[in-house]
Amino acid sequence: MTTMSLPNPATTTLLLGGRVHSPAAPDATAMAVADGTVVWVGQDSVGRALHPDAEVIDLDGAFVAPAFVDAHVHATSAGLLYSGLDLTGCRTLGQCLDLVRAYAAEHPGVLIWGHGWEEVNWAEGRPPTRAELDEAAGGAPVYLSRIDVHSALVTTALLHRAPGARDADGWSEQGPLARAAHHHVRRAAKESLTTAQRQQAQRLFLKHAASLGVAAVHECAGPDISSPEDLTDLLRLSAAGDVPQVFGYWGEAGGLAVAKELGATGVAGDLFVDGALGSRTAALCEPYTDDPSTSGALYLDADAVAEHLIACTRAGVQGGFHVIGDRAVAQVVAGFAKAENVVGAAALAARHHRLEHLEMVTAEQAARLAGWGVIASMQPLFDDAWGGTDRAYAQRLGLPRGAQLNPFATVAAAGMVLAFGSDVPVTPVDPWATVRAAVYHRTEGLGISPRAAFTAHTRGGWRAAGIQDGISGTLQPGAPATYAVWSAGELVVAAPDEKVQRWSTDPRSRVPALPRLDADAELPRCLRTVLRGRTIHHIEEDRR
Repeated sequence: MTTMSLPNPATTTLLLGGRVHSPAAPDATAMAVADGTVVWVGQDSVGRALHPDAEVIDLDGAFVAPAFVDAHVHATSAGLLYSGLDLTGCRTLGQCLDLVRAYAAEHPGVLIWGHGWEEVNWAEGRPPTRAELDEAAGGAPVYLSRIDVHSALVTTALLHRAPGARDADGWSEQGPLARAAHHHVRRAAKESLTTAQRQQAQRLFLKHAASLGVAAVHECAGPDISSPEDLTDLLRLSAAGDVPQVFGYWGEAGGLAVAKELGATGVAGDLFVDGALGSRTAALCEPYTDDPSTSGALYLDADAVAEHLIACTRAGVQGGFHVIGDRAVAQVVAGFAKAENVVGAAALAARHHRLEHLEMVTAEQAARLAGWGVIASMQPLFDDAWGGTDRAYAQRLGLPRGAQLNPFATVAAAGMVLAFGSDVPVTPVDPWATVRAAVYHRTEGLGISPRAAFTAHTRGGWRAAGIQDGISGTLQPGAPATYAVWSAGELVVAAPDEKVQRWSTDPRSRVPALPRLDADAELPRCLRTVLRGRTIHHIEEDRR
């Protein structure tokens, strides 16, 4: 591949000698781009004849495909994970405390922001107590979010900055703080960060996402998860043009005016109907198997859901919710039914409202949601990390309940639009691993085809953000030139009736091929990411 960067979008650029993923020409080796738009795809010789004066980029066999869209991120928190205290690799309680102790010694006098502890598989079977954390931190204020970000460990020093936490729902004298108490301490921790720290974290995250072939992200902001200032800074950074595009969502009931002032795409994202399974705050119809004393937390009921949907629909704005547990899903479906009685099914469907996670949805519920035009924003790496018969979901919920989550095949079969994301920092931004996880679901029959999974992580993300032009997220004439260039091995097409077991390399299938996604296959490596004709990431492939 040549060393030149893509020129200004006003110049015609001809990419030659590659493998282009295009529904217009599945065997294409070349693509022409002008004014930030794909103007032609086809074979090299024809491209040279049609565009003799174009700036040429030799792809040297690389794979060119629509760039990924991550439909659920938390940019600042992700950037803080990259630059702060990363606990995702901790295997014991002692290791967690050792990392806190070392970080406090290296960064005296500052807030310690950490993320990623998960006590489920620790030998001790529990997280550190507050007394243990106080000792390790040496008096520093510490905020350590659990892997699901629905509970956190904090030191006494941070609690001094959040006095309301002690009287709030979810308070624990020595254990993790959840629910409203968690929101109090998270807000105090956020307010302890400087503007420069936040902005540095945001840029770090966006550059990292671009390096993985992601050209757009959906930031799920809100009063309990971030702040108006945080979203404003992120949207301003995105507008600079050298990072992925950001679609901002503001998750607040009654937040229409705030969302409009912020320039948000919708009043959706992390507007919590319930919590998360790992923290035992997802709202369930039956108690948690590993703690029968609780069935989780329901923050919004059907009436509140309906009220939000009616307001958003009448305002012509996309609305939506965070929903995980089966009791929460039932309340959301009932809320949509109530909203339909007021505004009508057509008006409701026209807004393409969205639901985040939707982990415990049934086929009947998915069919009803599809009828209302609802988009399912889901995270396949959740199943990869916690699904199946022997991981965290099974531990929390028992079997068979714990092995039936994230039913991508059920949702797709019902006709719902799928949009895939990471929920970073909950799971990492890793698009090809995400596509593979959606195909190889840990429960037989719940995965989808590679083509459907790839579409959900590309075109589905644009559709979820309200771009319904039919071509965004594809590479065909007239589509935005938003793509990634990959170093990839053999390209294959999954047989339509046996999506995992059989693969085809026959070009006569006329279906655009994709890299192999088998468990032992090496996933593609991103060489270049382009957003509407402008390069936002570029590296040279080392061919030594």
